[in-house]
Amino acid sequence: MIFIVVRFKVKDEHVDGWLDRTRPFTEATRGEPGNLWFDWFRSTDDPSEFALVEAFADGDAGGAHVNAQHFKDGLDAMRPALKETPRIISREVDGDGWSEMGELQV
Repeated sequence: MIFIVVRFKVKDEHVDGWLDRTRPFTEATRGEPGNLWFDWFRSTDDPSEFALVEAFADGDAGGAHVNAQHFKDGLDAMRPALKETPRIISREVDGDGWSEMGELQV
């Protein structure tokens, strides 16, 4: 599985509309074959920072993602709203989804 986390710093005037701005990209990516999840989160410490947590079944699915037209369109939509270059962690990890946290069973 390819596991990716990207942190985006958004200009103040675009913070409230960020999720609407990225919605077409998000919906198209969630519909891709091999996409396991594609979820946005907002920092509790910095309201202008959003994190994207995404995963793809394998490198082929991830490669198809970055070559898709909606990926390019999504970057074009995001670019004018960004304060700085996003930061990313992208790793291949064992597994195909979330596991339960053993230390906090309910």
